[in-house]
This record gives sequence, C-alpha cells and structure tokens, in this order.
Amino acid sequence: MEFCRIHVVAIISLLVLLFPSTTIAWGEDGHAIVCKIAQPRLNEAAAAAVKKLLPKSAGNDLTSVCSWADHVKFIFPWSSALHYIDTPDDLCNYQYNRDCKDEDGLRGRCVAGAINNYTNQLLSYGSNSDSKYNLTQALLFLSHFMGDIHQPLHVGFTSDRGGNTIDVHWFTRKTNLHHVWDDNIIETAEQRFYDSNIDGFIDAIQQNITEEWSDQVGDWETCDGSKTTCPNIYASEGIKAACEWAYKDVSENSVLGDDYFSTRLPTVNLRLAQAGVRLAATLNRIFREVQRSSAGSKVVNYQTVLGVSYPSSQTIFS
Repeated sequence: MEFCRIHVVAIISLLVLLFPSTTIAWGEDGHAIVCKIAQPRLNEAAAAAVKKLLPKSAGNDLTSVCSWADHVKFIFPWSSALHYIDTPDDLCNYQYNRDCKDEDGLRGRCVAGAINNYTNQLLSYGSNSDSKYNLTQALLFLSHFMGDIHQPLHVGFTSDRGGNTIDVHWFTRKTNLHHVWDDNIIETAEQRFYDSNIDGFIDAIQQNITEEWSDQVGDWETCDGSKTTCPNIYASEGIKAACEWAYKDVSENSVLGDDYFSTRLPTVNLRLAQAGVRLAATLNRIFREVQRSSAGSKVVNYQTVLGVSYPSSQTIFS
C-alpha cells in the first residue's frame, strides 16, 4: 500500500507542477480562499494529519492543491459527476434521495455523496492495517468538494446544468451564469477592492469571520447529532441561495453589471467563509475521532451505504 501511496503523491506533485494556480475561479482563487481560511483553523491532530498527507511539493500548504480535483477530471472521468448536484427546476429545494445521483441514475454520485465518501475514507487514517484508500487523494477531493458544494450554482437546476447553459454578459464580456459565480464575481471584487490581490480578499473575509459573522460561526461548524460532516445542510443552503440570488432576475442574454455584482458579492463572501470554516470543522472532527478510536475499529463504509461505486485507489495506481 505504501507503494500505491507513493505513486499517488508523485502524480499529484506532477499535476501541481503542470497546472500552477494562474487562473482565477471558484476553481482556483475561490478554492484557494476556502483552503486558506480552513488550514489555520485546524486543531493539532488535524494539522499534523494534513501535513503528513499533503504531497511534499505542496510545502504543507493545502491551498496549493485545493483545485487538484478540477485538474484530474481527464485522469478520473468518473469524478466529474461528483462536483455538483442537479435539482428539479424551480422547486428551490434539495433532497438527497431524489437529487444525489449521476446522469445514469446511480445514487450517491453527487457532491454531497462525495463529501460523505471521502470523509469516511479519511476516518481510516492511522489504523494499524494498511488503508485500502489513497488518503492523500481523499484529502484533496474532500477539500475541493467542500468548496464546490458552497457555490450556489453547483446545486442548481437540472435543465440549465447549474447555469452553464444560460448565456449572459458580465458587463461587456460574453459568458454564462455559472461562470459568473465561479469566476467573474470574485475576479471583479479582487480587481476593484484588492488591487487584484487574493490575499487582500482573504484578509477581508477573515475579518468578517472574526467580527461581523462571529456569532454565526458556531452554527456553521455544528453538525447534526454525531455526524462528522453535514453536506445535506450545505446543499440545501446552496439551492436556496441559487434561487434567491444567482437565478433571480436573470434570463438568456441578460447583461449583468454593477447592480448584480454589488448585490451578489455578499453571498459569495458568505459562502466562501462558510466553506472554509466547515472544511476545517470537518477535518477537525475526522482526526479527533481518529485519535479517540482504538486501532482497527470498524468504520462505516459510505461506498456501500450510499450505493456509490468510486474506483479504488488500488485499482488506479497499483
């Protein structure tokens, strides 16, 4: 198994070199913000585990590989369906049993199912027996998908594929609604308010977390009952935000300008903050639970429970 893990880390390191963080998106900058918020919030056990699992090329910087899952879709084509959830048009709600499936109808293959799956894989960290999972890969997928599920249009309507088929103009630039939320709002905010510097954007969100939103952070971190992560809550919030903000007053060929930008930016800021706080809280619970568990204790296999069939790392890398 150590041989397999070495191959995983080597491939991840190569992909980091081939795809440096030069583009701007809730792919690159958005995901970087999420991971930058999360890592300083890790407890001692989580920080140590993340450091051990990250590829050496990352330099103990989770941010540097937070978009890895986007770059490996061509290597892992089965992973494409794990980045989003399609919900019924205009219902503006999410139900796991109804909505978490891929285009072939296989249940569990959506971003909520993926978060459960990779959370479960990471719970095997530190067991005496060799893990059957690539935990480096699990960490990178989980970190990325926690960002995806907080982008409102990653829990959008089925007919327009989360806004991907709604053509709009962002000021004078032709694009689509999904891209506006992935890229354009963040990019415009960085240009207007932070001299195109992501660090300034991160600092502003961090300040809001400690000041304006400080009384909400505890609720963001909390999970139902004894659950380690709560993606169904995050997805339900996402489709609500999509209906109230992303889709509202938008139609084919709409021109989205200052009014749309200024009224939607607060939602983008909030969702980025929630994603970062919740990623940290999830990792903290995972590795705190691992610490408490006796070696070799049984862990629930979400792949079986959810009917998910993700290729194992042994199949891919051995």
